Amino acid sequence: MPSIGIVSPQTMHFAPPLQLQSGASLRDYMLMYETYGTLNAAKSNAVLVCHALNASHHVAGVYAGQPKNVGWWDNMVGPGKSLDTDKFFVIGVNNLGSCFGSTGPMHLNPATGKPFGASFPVVTVEDWVAAQGRLADALGIAQFAAVMGGSLGGMQALAWSIMYPERLRHCVIIASTAKLTAQNIAFNDVARQAILSDPDYHGGDFYEHGVVPKNGLRVARMVGHITYLSDDDMAEKFGRRLRDVAHTGAYQFGYGVDFEIESYLRYQGDKFSEYFDANTYLLITKALDYFDPARACGGDLAAALAKTQARFFLASFSTDWRFSPERSREMVQALVSNRRPVTYAEIDAPHGHDAFLLDDPRYMKLVRAYFEQVWNEDAGVAAAPAGADQEYA
Repeated sequence: MPSIGIVSPQTMHFAPPLQLQSGASLRDYMLMYETYGTLNAAKSNAVLVCHALNASHHVAGVYAGQPKNVGWWDNMVGPGKSLDTDKFFVIGVNNLGSCFGSTGPMHLNPATGKPFGASFPVVTVEDWVAAQGRLADALGIAQFAAVMGGSLGGMQALAWSIMYPERLRHCVIIASTAKLTAQNIAFNDVARQAILSDPDYHGGDFYEHGVVPKNGLRVARMVGHITYLSDDDMAEKFGRRLRDVAHTGAYQFGYGVDFEIESYLRYQGDKFSEYFDANTYLLITKALDYFDPARACGGDLAAALAKTQARFFLASFSTDWRFSPERSREMVQALVSNRRPVTYAEIDAPHGHDAFLLDDPRYMKLVRAYFEQVWNEDAGVAAAPAGADQEYA
């Protein structure tokens, strides 16, 4: 299906301070966002799409003169697609602390006239949701038809259902979790240490030195990227193939690149270091680590979800070992124990965590069917997506 076409980002300024969970506050900040489709007169067809770690507000479409700059979920969002912009008004918001337009470490601190750098306050998933709520207020949207996200975006969707239960009718959580495992936290810290130990990091104030901690960013991305792929996917794509075919299968007996997988990871690391901000990486991975809505309820996720009001759709992927199906099943069980309507799909896909971004036909069909249900709901038609496992308390 064709892309939605040329889109343009927008910005909105917020003067009142945003109180953060850390106790700090942020004032005079900007949020960058994009919208697709048309908001109806009742303002009831809005869907908020929350982004993952290295994504942004640019969810779908392309920019004028930049045909290769395609939105990160363009296969999901657009006319006639699973999230159909002929029906829904879709909003993508860049989170605070990012490096893609919303106020973050690269921006000037109004108190000093210098870039925030490492002094930018630590933000959480809940802080992002609070900022998104303010944007919704400014757009006149009292209630979303749905809030949707994959991975870290799914955490934000879950937080929406807890923080503003009356402001969304549906909550769509893809390949996500209600909290990181110790292993996930460990991977994030290794990535952060790679950045923090890079001499070019300069305590977060590398902007003033005219450098970028590229080596740290490269390693951080390489570590992260490994966790997004499954063992089977890596074996099929790369195996133990050597990169330099001229050596006819001979090892180089050095510390350069021998294997195709090494070349691929270094390429991904190099590319990432050219466009992503090191301080942003630190902030976002900490937000991932801190997210744990059950913590305030003694670890009882069901208690944390007791006040939710939305209907839920969750999907996980069999080979996703970063946010495994077990994590989604935990959320499903906690919701069922609260008698929340839940549709859950566990999809057998070989691509690991990255599967939520890809074009698996079963996955796209299920999401499409669910949003048809959301659309039909306004017309009083109770249609349920075929092919998904449904659990209702």
